[in-house]
Amino acid sequence: MSKFRKKGKKEMGAISTASLPDIVFMLLFFFMVTTVMRETTLFVDVLTPKATEIKKMEKKSLVSYIYIGEPIKRLQASYGTSPRIQLNDAFASVEEIQEFIATEREARDEKEIPYMTTSIKADETVKMGIITDVKQELRKANALKINYSTRKGDY
Repeated sequence: MSKFRKKGKKEMGAISTASLPDIVFMLLFFFMVTTVMRETTLFVDVLTPKATEIKKMEKKSLVSYIYIGEPIKRLQASYGTSPRIQLNDAFASVEEIQEFIATEREARDEKEIPYMTTSIKADETVKMGIITDVKQELRKANALKINYSTRKGDY
């Protein structure tokens, strides 16, 4: 009656896993390339002020950051709630800023030193007195290129 007959049940072959290591390594490389590691651990809360005229920094590798704000909640018991200055991964006083700038310059190539920028990331509630003290110390250290970090928005 019919030309085609089933000659018994055919079993499905096993799934080939030969390409599985390739897929795993592609995913691994993708996440390695796209992941950005945070350089410093913030010990202060910083909510930068809003600004309308914002310009993006070109070479972020030549930027040294100074964070100013209240200590985070878990550190307020030991440091209080008054605004503090953070340089790299430690709290610092205003007098330590010149030494910080000197060590940042030593870590750079001599050709890059004139292009170095100091970025002040201050909380929007910080008083101008602390920022003025930081700017005076930066002036003493001859770090005259200063950038204020902000976020986009109407103020």
